[in-house]
Amino acid sequence: MGKKGGKSHLKREAAPGFWPIHRKELMWTVKPASGPHPIHQCIPLVIMAREVLGLAKTRNEAKKIVSTGKIVVDGRTVRDERFPVGLMDVVSIPENNQNYRVVPSDKGLTLHPIDEDEAKFKICRIENKKTLDKGNVEINLHDGRNLLVHVENAQKPEEDIYKTFNTLKISVPEQEVLEQLELEKGSLAVFADGNNIGKYGTVTSIEEQTGQKRRNFLITIQNEKGESYQTILKYAFAVGDKKLKITLPVKEAQ
Repeated sequence: MGKKGGKSHLKREAAPGFWPIHRKELMWTVKPASGPHPIHQCIPLVIMAREVLGLAKTRNEAKKIVSTGKIVVDGRTVRDERFPVGLMDVVSIPENNQNYRVVPSDKGLTLHPIDEDEAKFKICRIENKKTLDKGNVEINLHDGRNLLVHVENAQKPEEDIYKTFNTLKISVPEQEVLEQLELEKGSLAVFADGNNIGKYGTVTSIEEQTGQKRRNFLITIQNEKGESYQTILKYAFAVGDKKLKITLPVKEAQ
């Protein structure tokens, strides 16, 4: 009988390009556990602790750091070394008073240092919405979170003000919605995937594509130098209205 389920191992050559690991020294690396992010948009916590944060020299040392609860993700202590840390997650090391956010860069994903106030919230993109049997609206976010919006009338849900591909500013770990950032002309957005990953600026246009789903509409942004970049809507991430709500690497704006 053939084996059922996915593989529990991962070759280094097949790992995402932004993982800071040597590709040919060894054959195998740590495969992320199933969780809130797909494998091409995450990095296992143990590799982040060892290779990115430099908290350990070996996997065993990094594993001990993780298992003793010294790393916090989105306000919650994580002890699973294979936990997938991904886009817009907030990573904190309380002992060192260090906080980071996982943001897009031209090479993939990177850890960007943030202050303590910014570490109190994360932003999540609305991927989908659906009406449940009792009339409540369920909002599905990019990191696997689901939020329930209670409405009086499911046919005319006036209380449901949330729109797909908009971004929610959520407090961590309380998970309270603080603000909604709309992905529209004039707002600020960053590209989280595609050839122009890491680019951010002001949205200048969103072009409807005949016969295409909304997630495949073309969106164009322009940075402070007047340079324009384009991708599809599902790769865009609203990060502000007239002002950025999170800090991003300055070099990406140049």
